[in-house]
Amino acid sequence: MSAALSLARNYPMVAWTLAVGAVVLGLLAAGSEGPAQWTATAYVALVVVLTGIDMVRDMMRGHWGLDILAVMAMIATLAVGEYVASLIIVLMLSGGEALEDFAAGRARSELTALLDRSPRRAHRVAGEALEDVDVAAVQVGDELLVRPSEVVPVDGELLDPMARLDESSLTGESLPVTHARGDALMSGALNGDLAVRMRATAVASDSQYQRILSLVEEAEASKAPTVRLADRFALPFTAVSLLIAGVAWWLSGDPTRFAEVLVLATPCPLLIAAPVAFMGGVSRSAQTGVIVKGGAVLEALAGLRSAAFDKTGTLSHGRPELTAVHTVDGFDEDELLRLSASAEQFSSHVLASSIIRAAAVRGLEPAPGGEAAETATNGVRAMIEGHDVRVGKLGFVEEVDPRAEFPELAAGETAVAVAVDGRFVGSLVLRDELRREAPETVAALQSVGVERVAMLTGDNASTAQALASGAGIEEVHAHLLPEDKVRLLREMPHPVMMVGDGVNDAPVLAAADVGVAMGARGATAASESADVVILRDDVGRVVDAVDIGRHTFRVAITAIWIGVVLSVGLMLIAAFGHIPAVVGALTQELVDLACILYALRARRGGRGSRTGSPAGRDRASA
Repeated sequence: MSAALSLARNYPMVAWTLAVGAVVLGLLAAGSEGPAQWTATAYVALVVVLTGIDMVRDMMRGHWGLDILAVMAMIATLAVGEYVASLIIVLMLSGGEALEDFAAGRARSELTALLDRSPRRAHRVAGEALEDVDVAAVQVGDELLVRPSEVVPVDGELLDPMARLDESSLTGESLPVTHARGDALMSGALNGDLAVRMRATAVASDSQYQRILSLVEEAEASKAPTVRLADRFALPFTAVSLLIAGVAWWLSGDPTRFAEVLVLATPCPLLIAAPVAFMGGVSRSAQTGVIVKGGAVLEALAGLRSAAFDKTGTLSHGRPELTAVHTVDGFDEDELLRLSASAEQFSSHVLASSIIRAAAVRGLEPAPGGEAAETATNGVRAMIEGHDVRVGKLGFVEEVDPRAEFPELAAGETAVAVAVDGRFVGSLVLRDELRREAPETVAALQSVGVERVAMLTGDNASTAQALASGAGIEEVHAHLLPEDKVRLLREMPHPVMMVGDGVNDAPVLAAADVGVAMGARGATAASESADVVILRDDVGRVVDAVDIGRHTFRVAITAIWIGVVLSVGLMLIAAFGHIPAVVGALTQELVDLACILYALRARRGGRGSRTGSPAGRDRASA
């Protein structure tokens, strides 16, 4: 009873059709064929009117969909007295929504699993006692206990000597990760077999898992490009179906042949297969630690022609180490580093954290500042202890002191200029290593047909060229502002993918056909602007996203072609009178099922895991 009520509530058209069908079958069993025909005809006619109104509205908006075939099939079967077949067509169309929801539910299983695992309660340590609180009530600094097999509720710092966590839902990494005291723990990770203590470093809304859930919900809400895919087949399929039906009627002189052919031309395979495949691809991506925001992104990835990479934090690790401090006019090295770190507190650039970290290693405490402002990709300016401090690109400092110049840099090194009170006082030299997986990533993209791969960076040319050479990239554009990156991206063959990390990449990620954000360290602005967010600090996941996109698109197109070929083949058989209308309507349900089952293959397949990569070998041996 409850199942029937649920069906009636969620899919009223299916419930009504089943009810009318039961009445019609009862009347036929009682020998009342006339009332049975009138009942079925009246109900199907009502459905035709309602469907026809929606269809006309779509046509007035310039959208010629596939509903016209279903409407014509219902009208034709009623006209020749095949009212049972017309009821089956209505059931097939109304049941298509339920079937799509079921198949989509299977396809999005990994996304649903992520949402279902969202932490809701936390155990807060209050003196000698524990209190269970809502995860939203946890504050920064709270000490929490995470019991065995529980989900880490918020981002935090490990207080115990050791913990082993399953982070597969966050990064796609299948092996448990061992953490030591002081390590950062990500919310959403699954604790092992030991209870551990941690200190919250973020509230729930700012924690890693909550950001992932927001991305997942956005991906779920995104519609696959099914309209575009179906429209490519709609007019040709409609024309071929009507041609076969019309020729069959003309040759046989029997209008029933027209109805028997159109019964097998119903469009469910075209309308259902593609969304199921694309949702499966989105779910598959999430399983590997890559959040793809909808099927349109997967389609763009499938046809990718060019790719561009930022340098720092993308092809490089994004953790540059200070290698030298150069001063002029006798300025003290430690004072230059301390003032630089003080100003960089107000910057979101990846180099800022490296400078602050280098100062901390030397025991230099950053001073509080005020009136700070950051100029995107150029540098930061702040008032520190009454001094006007500028830290950033050479050109940024040259604005106040044209004498500024960098020392000679080795391959792979980059420099930051520093000015105090309008006077150039020196520079900081940093070095960032190329990611080990970067050359493999570039080579893999080129091997799957990406025509053009480039580096777009705001760094100096010599550093960019050295790192690009190591990655196998020949086209390098350096000294770029965000608007320069957008301009160059638009000149590349489309669809084009941009891979970046950080706030400064947000404009160019939004401008790309596919913007990919390295979101492992929580680059919020970049993640919001991007179409794809990589949750693991591994640029090689870009190849996984492309591979899954190509696989998903192949599955979607193949599923549609399976429906088209089977339908056309069955229509040709029906044209010779070998498939009665009722049998044809039931047979078309099998065609629908075959297409949907094939479309679900998008949940499996695609690269998904590069166990042969250097990074993969490192993890396996850890």
